[in-house]
Amino acid sequence: MEETYIDSLDPEKLLQCPYDKNHQIRACRFPYHLIKCRKNHPDVANKLATCPFNARHQVPRAEISHHISSCEDKSCIEQDVVNQTRNLGQETLAESTWQCPPCDEDWDKDLWEQTSTPFVWGTANYCGNNSPASNIVMEPKSNLASGMRVPKSLPYVLPWKNNGNAQ
Repeated sequence: MEETYIDSLDPEKLLQCPYDKNHQIRACRFPYHLIKCRKNHPDVANKLATCPFNARHQVPRAEISHHISSCEDKSCIEQDVVNQTRNLGQETLAESTWQCPPCDEDWDKDLWEQTSTPFVWGTANYCGNNSPASNIVMEPKSNLASGMRVPKSLPYVLPWKNNGNAQ
């Protein structure tokens, strides 16, 4: 049993494609091949069903119930379910001991103590009085070449801006 388990994990083992019997695919590439081959053979794909325990198992639809009852991967899933239900009763939530660190910031106090005026675009009062830039006014700049301007409208008429003409 253990030898077949180790053999099934071998990534270089060749597996036969359920969609095209001439395809021999390495185990490590098998899931990708299944997806590709399923798209290329939709007629065969409609006749096969996917095992709920292992998506690599593609079984004829008539045999899926028998496969589900005898699938080797079913025992792994069942064991996981048993372990989870067993651990569910044993888990106890540990109380958190985390505490919020003390906050020394007071933004309202900082606003009242602020000596400089807030920045406002296009005004000269954004710098402190001692700053050499206090008399400079920032103007919006355009990156267009001189003599060019930004268009005032779109180059086409929008359907909802019809200038009042009814259609």
